[in-house]
Amino acid sequence: MTEPTPITIPLINPNEPGALLAALHFTVGQKVAKGDRLCTLETTKSTVELSAESAGYLVGLAFSVGQTVQAGDILGYLADTADWVPPAQPVFMPKPQRAGTEGLRISQAALSLAQLHNLDLTKFSSEVFVTEKIVQDLIDQSAQPGPELQAQHYSPNDLIIYGGGGHGKALIDLVRTLDTFSIVGIVDDGLPIGASVMGVPVLCGSDLLGQLHKGGLHLAVNAVGGIGNITSRISVFEHLNNAGITCPTLIHPTAFVEPSATLADGVQVMPHAYVGSEAQVGFGVIVNTGAIVSHDCTLGEYANLSPGAILAGEVSVGNATLVGMGVTVNLRVKIGSRARIGNGATVKEDVPEGGIVRAGTIWPE
Repeated sequence: MTEPTPITIPLINPNEPGALLAALHFTVGQKVAKGDRLCTLETTKSTVELSAESAGYLVGLAFSVGQTVQAGDILGYLADTADWVPPAQPVFMPKPQRAGTEGLRISQAALSLAQLHNLDLTKFSSEVFVTEKIVQDLIDQSAQPGPELQAQHYSPNDLIIYGGGGHGKALIDLVRTLDTFSIVGIVDDGLPIGASVMGVPVLCGSDLLGQLHKGGLHLAVNAVGGIGNITSRISVFEHLNNAGITCPTLIHPTAFVEPSATLADGVQVMPHAYVGSEAQVGFGVIVNTGAIVSHDCTLGEYANLSPGAILAGEVSVGNATLVGMGVTVNLRVKIGSRARIGNGATVKEDVPEGGIVRAGTIWPE
């Protein structure tokens, strides 16, 4: 008997490790030929058909249609027989008790240890499988004296960029263009202290936000876009709020916001975007490059409009909803909270809470 072949989820977009499992083309136990389409994966930027690398029976299916998978996840296996039993799979948490744990992959032993020590599960990345050793290492580290930042006094206009990825780079340019704030550094748990992003030094990870605040730092920009997992962006706002740090509203000089529009704190309006008359834009919303928010639109907290998205008048977008690039939404349409609208889609009627509109389609299909 040959070794079963794992079906591994690929990294489709470098800045978006998560993907929606939009369709499965085979059922468990069904025989698959080499090259057959196994499933359809969809991100906000593209749609990919995953094909079988070898022939075999599909076994050990770990996900169902509608779930979010991460690059590196094992969808299942292709085995010589339909009765082959796969190795134990990670424990998934479909109903996490705390924000920020959606998609967390953790062994049962690690989960029990974390709960015993009341660990904050948001400290663990959804991109890795959390083992008991990883949890124990975190417990051991927390028992040691934490690092200290060099004492420094910050001015009222100093701010940090939370996140040194692609969106962080765009925000560095935006803040520099405004010439209102002074960027003193970047906070990022995934970058080494002392590294540099566009000439801005990495100061520390999120665990030292409190020390920054004690030094007089009161402002931050959330540069975690949350594409593929909006919870990661929400979690950053929570960390900043707990440390006493607030997020100013940022509007690029080339964007246009009508005087009657209302923008909450933490809103980011990127280059060449437009926000129309009496529009209401909620806390932490991103109106990305070239996006149009027409008159009387309402955008809930943490909504993310990708570049080139167009909302007609009186459109309502719910909290934490992702709207892809080049999307068109018709007049008075309501899109529910935590919905996902794929790139290039046209939305003609209401989308329910948690609804998914596939890229390039017309809703309703």
